[in-house]
Amino acid sequence: MSVPRTPSRRSTRSQNHHIVNSPTKAVDASKYTWTSQEPLFTRALDPKWDLLDDDRVTFEGLDEENREGLETHFYDELKIGSTSKVKKYDKARTGKWKADEEYTTYAVGDTVLVSSNNRLPSIGVIVDMWETDLEREGSEKMRVRIHWFDRPSELPSIRAKRYHHDNEVYYTISESAILYPSSIISHCTVEKGGAHAEPSTSKSRWIIRSIEDAEQQFQCLLAVDSRRGIYYKFDWSLHLRHALKARKTLADSERGTGRVWDNRVVSNDEKPPKAITKKAMPKPKRAVRIVEEGVPDHELDLDSDGFSSGAEYKDDTISDEDGEHDEELADDASEPVTSDDEDLDDDVPKIPSRKRKRAAATTPRKQQGRTVVQPTPHSKAALSRRNRSITGSPSKKRTLPIKSQNTYAASNSLFHHLPDDPWLRAMHALHVGSRPDALPCRESEFELVHKSVSQLLEEGSGGCIYISGVPGTGKTATVHAVIRELKHLAENNEVNPFTYCEINGLRIPEASAAYTLLWEVVSGHDVAKDGHLKMSAKESLKSLTRHFSGGGGRGRGSGSHACVVLMDELDQVMTTKQDVVYNFFNWPTIAGSKLVVIAVANTMNLPERMTGRVRSRLGMHTINFEPYKTQQLEQIVKARLAGANESLPSTKAKELLTVDAIKFIAMKISSISGDARRALDVCRRTLELMRPKGVAARTSDVKDVIKEMQNSPTAAYLRECSLHERIMLASFIKCMKREGVEEIKLGDLRYQHVIYVDALTSAGDPTRKPSTNELRLVLESLVASRAMLVEDGTAAMRKPEVERKVVLNLDLNEVESALFEMNETWRHRLGES
Repeated sequence: MSVPRTPSRRSTRSQNHHIVNSPTKAVDASKYTWTSQEPLFTRALDPKWDLLDDDRVTFEGLDEENREGLETHFYDELKIGSTSKVKKYDKARTGKWKADEEYTTYAVGDTVLVSSNNRLPSIGVIVDMWETDLEREGSEKMRVRIHWFDRPSELPSIRAKRYHHDNEVYYTISESAILYPSSIISHCTVEKGGAHAEPSTSKSRWIIRSIEDAEQQFQCLLAVDSRRGIYYKFDWSLHLRHALKARKTLADSERGTGRVWDNRVVSNDEKPPKAITKKAMPKPKRAVRIVEEGVPDHELDLDSDGFSSGAEYKDDTISDEDGEHDEELADDASEPVTSDDEDLDDDVPKIPSRKRKRAAATTPRKQQGRTVVQPTPHSKAALSRRNRSITGSPSKKRTLPIKSQNTYAASNSLFHHLPDDPWLRAMHALHVGSRPDALPCRESEFELVHKSVSQLLEEGSGGCIYISGVPGTGKTATVHAVIRELKHLAENNEVNPFTYCEINGLRIPEASAAYTLLWEVVSGHDVAKDGHLKMSAKESLKSLTRHFSGGGGRGRGSGSHACVVLMDELDQVMTTKQDVVYNFFNWPTIAGSKLVVIAVANTMNLPERMTGRVRSRLGMHTINFEPYKTQQLEQIVKARLAGANESLPSTKAKELLTVDAIKFIAMKISSISGDARRALDVCRRTLELMRPKGVAARTSDVKDVIKEMQNSPTAAYLRECSLHERIMLASFIKCMKREGVEEIKLGDLRYQHVIYVDALTSAGDPTRKPSTNELRLVLESLVASRAMLVEDGTAAMRKPEVERKVVLNLDLNEVESALFEMNETWRHRLGES
C-alpha cells in the first residue's frame, strides 16, 4: 500500500494553482530595486508602523543619539528580477553564455500572490512600500505592506456555511501585514464578482464554474470579518479607486499605516447613509452551472465549505436595492475634497459641492478613503442573535445559551442499529466508550469551561486553561461536550467561528509530534484526502512560530480567526526540557495569535513541577475535577439506564438493576477511587451475567461480580507476591501520581519504598528496611514476572543505576483496586497519601 504524498511534494501538473512554500534560501538583494531612485515621500521613522518585530529589537538596542535622524522613504513601484532558464550569448562583454534576467514591476494597488506555507498561495493588495535607514544584518531592506484577501478555504473550519464560487475571495476588513518583497510570487487579477453562488435546485451532482476560469484571476463580491464570521456588501473596484485617490492627500502621520484600505463597518443598529442619486445598475449574468444527472444524493460533490440551506444570496442577479447600495458606498466613502473629480469614472455618482461645503463646516472629517460596508442580510440576523444572547454591556455578564446537563440526553442515533432488547441497549449505554450528549454531575464544571472558552473566542484573544483531576472524573468528556456545544453555536452564527484541534499525548509517538498535528489544522491541510504531512517536527515548529508571531516578514495569509487546541494527557507530553509544553503555552500569549489551549492532566500538582518559564505562561486559570461521590455515581448510572429505556417502546422498557444494587456499586467504587468508568464496568458485567436469567440484578448479584473482578489474574498474582513486592508496586503508584508520568526513576522508586516500609507494615510484618541490594532483588523478581519493566539498551546502561526508568506492565486500576481490597490498612493509608 503506497503512502499518500503531501501537497507540498506532489506534482503540479493538471492542477489549477501553484503549490508554494515560503522561501528559505538567502535572498539576492540586487534583484529587488526601486523603479525610481528618488523616494515619493520621506518622514521620520515610526517603529509602530515601519518595523517588523525583529527590526524593533534592533531599534530598541540603539542609543538615543543613533535613533534620532532615522527616516522612512516611501515609493510607489519596485522591480523584482528573475533569472530566465533560456541563456543568451553575451558577445560584447564576456563572450560567454549567460542567463537572461527579467524584471517584473509591482506598484501600490496591484493585487499579488504571496508565498505561504499553506497548499495555496495567499492573495493580497499592495498598499505601501518603503525602506528605512535602520540596518539589520541578514535582513532584506525593502518592506511591503499587504492588505489580505481570504480564500474560503482559509476561513475557520467550524463556521456557518455559505455558497461560493471556486475562484471567489473575500476582502478582509482590516487585516494587513508587513512582508519582504521576496514573498511576492506574481501578479494576479481580482475583479468585482458579477453573481453570487447559489444552491442547486436539482438533486443531481453539480459544480459551479467561476466567471473567469484562469488560475490567477479571482472575483470578490464580499468583505469579511473572519474572526467574527460576518460578511459585508462590498464593491472591490470602487474601493480600489477611492483608496488610491485618498493616498494622494494623506497626512504625514497616516503614511505607511494602510488605514485608507480598511473598511468602515456600519453597525447593525446604525442606518446606512441615504443615496443622493439613483442610477440603474446593469444586471450581471449568472455563473455557469454544470449539472450531471443520475448521481445519488450521498455522492454530491461539495465544495470546501460544504453546503447548507442558509445561503446568503439566492438571486441570480443583483437587485436594484444592491445597485442603490453601491451608490451609497460611493457617496459615503469620505473622499478628499479636491477639484480633480475627473479621476473617477463617469458611472460613479458625484456629491454636490454645496453639500461638501456644509459637511466640512458642520461635521468632523471621517478617515479618508475608508469605504462604508454594511452586513449582508444573513449577517445582520446573526448579529441580532448575538446581541440577544451576548450582552456587550460591562455591567452585565456575557451569557451564552447552554444545553441542559441534567440528563443523559441519549440520541436515537446511539441505539437505532440495535434490536429492541433492553439488556443489549443498557449494556451499550453503560459502555465506557459511549459518549452522551450531556454529562450529569458536571454541570458547574461544564459551565465554567464553556464560559472560559467562549469568552476568549468572543474577545479574539488567546489563553490557556488547565484542567486537572484523577482518571475517570469526566475531564475529557466535559471538554468534548463543551466543544460540541460551541460547534453548534458557531454553525448557527451565535458565537465567533473557530478551528479545532485535538492532541492526545498517548496517541503520538513522541512529544514533538504535536507540532505537526497542530500545523496540519492551522494550515488547512486535508488529512482525509491527502494523508498526514511528511514534514519534520522542526519544520512544523518553525512554521507555527512564524504563523502565530505574524509571519515574520514572510507571507502567511490573514490568520485572523481563533484556533482551539485540546491537549489531552498532558502528562505524556512533559519532557526533560519541557520545550513542547512551553511553546504551546507561550503562543497564546503572543498578541494576535488567537490560540486557545485547553490542557488536561491527571495530576493537580503538574504546574508545580514545571519550570518557571512554563508556569508563567500557563497562568492561573485552572479547573479541578473532584472524584465522584456515591450520590453522583448513582445519578450517572441511573441516567444511562434511563436513556436506554427511553429509546425503547414503553411496553419493552424494564428495570434491570435494582436501586439497592446501584447504590451498593456506587458506595463500593467511591470508597476506592471514585472512577466512574470502574462503576460502569461493574454494572455492564452484571447485566451480561443476568441477561440469560432475564431478571433484575440485586445486591447479592453485584457482590458476586465485584468478587469475580477482584479474582482477576492480576489480583491472583498480587496475592502470591511477597510483602516487599507489593510495597514496591504501591510505591510505584505513589510516584506515578506524584510525578504525573508513567516512567519513574529507579532512585525515586527506592526512596518511596523505604518510606512505605514504616507506613504499610502491620504488627506481624518485619519492619527492617531493606538494603539497596535487597531492593534490587525485589525489582528483579517483579521484572522476571513481567509485572514491571526496566529501561535497557546501550544508552540506558551508560546511565547511573538510579537514573534508569521503570514502568508498570499491569493495568494501574486493577493493581490499585487489588491492593486496596487485600488490606484494610492499605486502603486508608494509600487513599490518604
